[in-house]
Amino acid sequence: MSEPASAPSTRGEPTSKPAPPGVAATDGHRAARSARYDDAPVLVEHLGLIDYHSAWDIQRTIAAERAEGRGQDRLLLLEHPSVFTAGRRTEPGDLPLDGSPVVRVDRGGKITWHGPGQLVGYPIVRLAEPVDVVDYVRRLEEALIAVCTGFGVDCGRVSGRSGVWVPATAAQPERKVAAIGVRVQRGVALHGIALNCNSALEGFETIVPCGIHDAGVTTLSRELGREVTVTEALTLVSDAILRALDGTLPVADHDVARVTPLATGNGAPVEAE
Repeated sequence: MSEPASAPSTRGEPTSKPAPPGVAATDGHRAARSARYDDAPVLVEHLGLIDYHSAWDIQRTIAAERAEGRGQDRLLLLEHPSVFTAGRRTEPGDLPLDGSPVVRVDRGGKITWHGPGQLVGYPIVRLAEPVDVVDYVRRLEEALIAVCTGFGVDCGRVSGRSGVWVPATAAQPERKVAAIGVRVQRGVALHGIALNCNSALEGFETIVPCGIHDAGVTTLSRELGREVTVTEALTLVSDAILRALDGTLPVADHDVARVTPLATGNGAPVEAE
């Protein structure tokens, strides 16, 4: 049984102080600067278990405010009841085999599943100019890699595919432990990340997750052989995302050796306009 992220809260938790203007690029690390337009604190809100449409409405309200220069950047942390969501690049063959309902959304990427035991994070952030959406996605990946590595899970990036991956073994292909899908509109990012903590994986069995046919899906609990709850991961994910956005957690190389023949079918994880 999964635990909710926390009781709903409207109290914001400020991020740490902004990173210095630049950090030298060494040992495979990119030079770091803040990915955000300003250095006002990020409000972190724990929404607990909330249905997808309600969370989406909250995102759009905040994003509209930020595009007009009002309000503050926010990081929404939550869980969803079981739901399939399909990004703009979803193809008919990716949809649930059993005809389950699907929410069509405006993020990048293809279809995925959300449900209890999966920590979802929506950073609603006005991005620094000029907007670099690829850098933004890499920062989110870096945050999740740091969290998973901190738990003791060997993971990294697979060339041509977004998200965070556990390397292949003799018995299994690469397995995705965290997914990313975002939209950038009027310079503001919304949607975000999903980290599989102790979620049931049955939801992924009726779809082609992220449009990828030749790789698997996993959870922190499955990889570690113990229960890792959303509550246990909550603060770690929040801190890592804030550090990655502010530049104090620079993007580094974490390439996972891939045994599957192609890295196609992922679909761009970003929609921008």
